[in-house]
Amino acid sequence: MAPSLATVAFFLVTFLLASRFAADAAAPAPAPGPSGAGHDMPAVFAFGDSTMDPGNNNRLSTLARADHAPYGRDFPGGVATGRFTDGKLITDYIVSSLGIKDLLPAYHANGLTVADAATGVSFASGGSGLDDMTASNAMVSTFGSQISDFQELLGHIGAPRSAEIANKSLYVISAGTNDVTMYLLLPFRATDFPTVDQYSDYLISTLQSYIQSLYKLGARKLMVSGLPPLGCLPVQKSLQGTGSGSVCIAEQNEAAERYNGKLKKALATVEASSPGAKIAYVDIYTPLKDMATQPKKYGFTQVSLGCCGSGTMEMGALCTSDLPQCQSPSQYMFFDSVHPTQTTYKALADQIVKSHVPLFMN
Repeated sequence: MAPSLATVAFFLVTFLLASRFAADAAAPAPAPGPSGAGHDMPAVFAFGDSTMDPGNNNRLSTLARADHAPYGRDFPGGVATGRFTDGKLITDYIVSSLGIKDLLPAYHANGLTVADAATGVSFASGGSGLDDMTASNAMVSTFGSQISDFQELLGHIGAPRSAEIANKSLYVISAGTNDVTMYLLLPFRATDFPTVDQYSDYLISTLQSYIQSLYKLGARKLMVSGLPPLGCLPVQKSLQGTGSGSVCIAEQNEAAERYNGKLKKALATVEASSPGAKIAYVDIYTPLKDMATQPKKYGFTQVSLGCCGSGTMEMGALCTSDLPQCQSPSQYMFFDSVHPTQTTYKALADQIVKSHVPLFMN
């Protein structure tokens, strides 16, 4: 039986997350990653939502979990680690390209040692956002608590090594999509912020404060993504009644465009007031929309439906191994109705490594 719209909306509030971190270039092309000898970055630290979460939510009593099949079907060993995709995340490819390690683990992974975490870890929590209410509704970690986890890790590492690691490492931030999506679907925040643009201003201001907190902890090299084309997600088109067609929802994409324009200016302001910091805005909107509207250009045969189930509604707990699955996820842009496949992540990661990571090389 198909889930009701109310059920789907609830799940969306919990973990409707879009893909992140694409480069400005329209078409992804494989590029050799920088070798470990070409940089002095000892670690990569990730903060944000499910596109950065490799399994931190596995320990939480939340519906925003991906530690079950069919997630992980193309991950080494076919293991469902908690990553919301069939395989690896963008951050996995970034740390590998830097020669740091093969995968970026979850901070709350069982058995993770301080030594392992010191070379990079993700604090991200699927379903989280910049607004604490978003995380609270999803029963996941707030962005602020992720920063507290990072501070805890620095304490475990101990001075003076912790200061050097914090100062030289690369920070990857992906947050905001859940907040805006929830506002558009279930506008609990409309009383405080009557328009989506006013809410966007609040979110961006909050993000600026979080970046300043990381700066005080030593962060100097940061990559921050904007919002994706929300109206091109299969589940969004399904909820709005456009079905599995190629037409995206214009008003949702326009809201994302306005958010991104403000975010880019805000990041430049923070960078100017933070001596020694380099903060790169990563345009995810342009290439992802190009993928959705010109799939053949990227080798995709399906960009309107997810690989799991009907591909229109299923995500997270609604995506199970009991449902029909596509035979070849690599031909799909989305693995479930909101999260990209490993193939999409790999293509985007190649572009980040080529166009953004070099900005932080010494």
